[in-house]
Amino acid sequence: MHPICVTCGVQLAECERPPEHCPICTEERQFVAWGGQAWTTLEELGGTHKLALRDQGDGLLGIGAEPKLGIGQRALLVPAPARGGRGANLLWDCISLIDGAAVRVVEALGGLSAIAISHPHYYTSMVEWSRAFGGAPIYLHVADRQWVMRPDPAIVFWEGEALELGDGLTLLRLGGHFAGGTVLHWAGGADGQGVLLVGDILQVVPDRRWVSFMYSYPNYVPLSAASVRRMVAQFEPWPFVRVYGAWFDAVVPEDGKAAVRRSAERYLRALETDR
Repeated sequence: MHPICVTCGVQLAECERPPEHCPICTEERQFVAWGGQAWTTLEELGGTHKLALRDQGDGLLGIGAEPKLGIGQRALLVPAPARGGRGANLLWDCISLIDGAAVRVVEALGGLSAIAISHPHYYTSMVEWSRAFGGAPIYLHVADRQWVMRPDPAIVFWEGEALELGDGLTLLRLGGHFAGGTVLHWAGGADGQGVLLVGDILQVVPDRRWVSFMYSYPNYVPLSAASVRRMVAQFEPWPFVRVYGAWFDAVVPEDGKAAVRRSAERYLRALETDR
């Protein structure tokens, strides 16, 4: 069996019985649920959850699950038509659920050529997604290699601060939440003005004019001022007008780059000011 943690949604390597604790959830950036460690499988999820699909704007298709699964994030399908029409959709981030319906939807939109994931909390069933589409490569930053719970030959560990995937897609390592924390810059998004897909490396907050930064979201551990300054410097050369976060409707709809800048300034003031 390949157990899936009910709390975080990450799938483990094959084993006869699940471990006592999920290695992802016992680390300080996540948590073990109050009811204790619980496991499920992809087969069981197929009977309790269903696919949730929503247009997220800019031609991006949000792929999630209902009811809430794991952390509750949705993946984003970056469309092939905006990238040269070569049937080269890219899946940004991932969810635990994959079934025949998910495969049919993606195939009808041109298939899947690659997967890229922001950080380990969203690794989920990435190997299952890859295998469903002919072993599509999974791009993960090498700094987070230790958090891969199900190794697979499809995983491509990249190094450095940026990786061009072609067709105007570039992975940027910001760090922060995780050492290899990655965002995706899509130059062709927003009619060529650029968009930034961030998972929760930058957290789009309920007031969607702003984002925030954290080392551990559930345990309320902030990032240092130096970390935030470094993250902002990393995306400074890249133009974008919208920011897509990790959940349905978590979108900074306009003036995205300025919103991230002023969010960083507000965050730094909060860290450094004696109120």
